[in-house]
Amino acid sequence: MPTALLPPVADEIARTLASLDLGTVRATYLAQNEFVYFERLFPDSVIAPMVEEVRQQRAAVNRNYLPGHKKGGSVSYYTLREHAPAILTLYRSGAFLDFVRTVTGAPADRCPENDPHSCALYYYTEPGDHMGFHFDTSYYKGARYTVLVGLVERSSSRLVCQIHKDDPARRREFTIATEPGTLVLFNGDTLWHKITPLGEDEERVSLTLEYVTDPGMHPAKRFISNMKDAVLYFGFRSVFARRHPERTT
Repeated sequence: MPTALLPPVADEIARTLASLDLGTVRATYLAQNEFVYFERLFPDSVIAPMVEEVRQQRAAVNRNYLPGHKKGGSVSYYTLREHAPAILTLYRSGAFLDFVRTVTGAPADRCPENDPHSCALYYYTEPGDHMGFHFDTSYYKGARYTVLVGLVERSSSRLVCQIHKDDPARRREFTIATEPGTLVLFNGDTLWHKITPLGEDEERVSLTLEYVTDPGMHPAKRFISNMKDAVLYFGFRSVFARRHPERTT
């Protein structure tokens, strides 16, 4: 069964989000081509339990390497669903879902339970770990929105975000240190982004949360998505030997 959620963390998430001027946040999001970020948005009371879960899940990390594009480690939603109550509390927070919907202006919802990318940890722990420029292209019928939360940042590695990639007149680049509590929200189909290489004796761990407007996916695309996740992120055992508990609300 899925792990129990943590009411104190949920309450602090709701209080933090209630302090934001969401009208201004949405205006910034739209002006930046569906991208916005907050430096150290969440306090230690929210982040510290998640960082402890980062430590606890190190043995579950699946290392992956694609020459010229990515190198690092990942832990899928299937593992976090069973063993990371603080992280799941954020992903399943009603207040956080309302925040995503308000900022994006879209009828977003959590991903289906059979999506290992729904909520995942990404570990950059070896020299040269990185991710090349990419879009978070979705195989879903609807739009997919990505939320990135910084948890561990002891590195020179940076998240580089480029808006209006194909319009030189409006193109703009942001370089972000994903310090603990920093949050980035964007439309996966519009933000061109990468993670620069990790240096010696450095470490960076971030959490990503995915939300979709239509959970429908053609079976052929589901197979392609699963194969991509197995090869490039979580490993075949994690992706194909999974469980499907009922959604928790």
